[in-house]
This record gives sequence, structure tokens and C-alpha cells, in this order.
Amino acid sequence: MTGGEDAALIKAVASDPRYTILVARRARLGWWLSAIIFSAFVGYLLLIAFDKALLGAPIAGGVTSLGIPVGLGLILLAIALTGVYVVHANRHHDAQMAEILKDHRA
Repeated sequence: MTGGEDAALIKAVASDPRYTILVARRARLGWWLSAIIFSAFVGYLLLIAFDKALLGAPIAGGVTSLGIPVGLGLILLAIALTGVYVVHANRHHDAQMAEILKDHRA
């Protein structure tokens, strides 16, 4: 494709109502997942600020405190939420975008 054809395709896709809906859905999912991880991190910080004894409590009388697995859980939650986004995008957003592009290239 030439530059002019690319520009025309971009303009056509951008004006497609299905694309607008797709972008809004993708953004909404991103914001929800961001809100979840943000809330989890803020909750962890609030525990550190207001209940250090809880996070410092040893697990089963050992030397590892409760704060270590909770912090690890936050990291794993971030990884899991990234996975949720990728799986959802691969299953839904990519297929919808391919359909929109196919309709405009024909």
C-alpha cells in the first residue's frame, strides 16, 4: 500500500462505529484491571502504614513474616491480570479488529 492508501484505510477504520466500540471496550477493560491492581497496592500500603504488626507476624511460628507472601501475592496478581488482558485481547479484540480491517480492505 502507498501512503495515500494507508491514510485512507486509517481514516475509514477510525470512522467505523465498530472500531469506536472496540476501542472503548478495550479501554474500559484496561481501566478495570488497573483499578484492581491499584486498589490491591494501596491496600498493601495501608496495611504497612496502619498495621505493621499484622504484616510482621511470623507464619506458623517460623521466621517468614506474613508480609512476604502478601507482597509476593501482589506481584502474582499483577502478572495474572496482565495474562487476563492478553487472553481477552487475543480472543476478542484481535478477532474484531481483523474483521474490521477485512471489511475495509475489500
